[in-house]
Amino acid sequence: MTDSLARIRFVMVETTHTGNMGAMARAMKTMGLSRMELVSPKTRPDAEAMARASGADVLLESAGVHENLVDALAGCRLVIGASARLRSIEWPLLDPSECARRLLDEAAEGDVALVFGRESSGLSNDELARCHYLVHIPTNPDFSSLNIAAAGQVLAYEIRRQALAGVQRESAADSEERRDLAPADEMEGFFGHLLETLLHIGFSDPEQSRTLMKRLRRLFNRARLDRVELNILRGILNAAQGRKTSERFKRHDA
Repeated sequence: MTDSLARIRFVMVETTHTGNMGAMARAMKTMGLSRMELVSPKTRPDAEAMARASGADVLLESAGVHENLVDALAGCRLVIGASARLRSIEWPLLDPSECARRLLDEAAEGDVALVFGRESSGLSNDELARCHYLVHIPTNPDFSSLNIAAAGQVLAYEIRRQALAGVQRESAADSEERRDLAPADEMEGFFGHLLETLLHIGFSDPEQSRTLMKRLRRLFNRARLDRVELNILRGILNAAQGRKTSERFKRHDA
């Protein structure tokens, strides 16, 4: 259990209030979690953060600080984003219990991440597009405002509860968890290559490519590509670009 918990990253994106960092660190440590990653925090952890951590200072001191979300997710085989509201493009949605099960199952094989957005606006659509799933805490619809650290405590508790229960499942998903899944940073390289190829072959144009890529991200994130499949697709993209170039040269020669 300890090894799996150590592979679960809690990623905080552009946190404004350092007190929330400290409260999140405390929430994590009480549930046996230790991996905190900060993406472009407005301020580094300070005295207020340490005070709110209440003894979980070591998590703040060892937290990784990154310029962007892609770097914070490097090496992760599964990424789940915390979202307080539904988006225009539906993403696969989990409840806290299922979120915890998936994180623990896949953490047995490698690093995974749970991503929390800004206090005021949450995660952007581009950031959500980097997630395989979203998790939503079903709060009171008449008063749904939940502090980021409180949300972290709910999800950390659910992870701890599931880990202690030692939930065992036999399903099709289990075989996927043993696959050498492509990590988030390699998927980002693929999506960049895919966009470049679509523009190159004339399938898409810059005006429509943004919406198209959101839908393609959803498609490939749902498929959970392994490294072999990813290499096959990138080979196809390379060949598509090469054929386009060759055809253009042939027309010019004629």
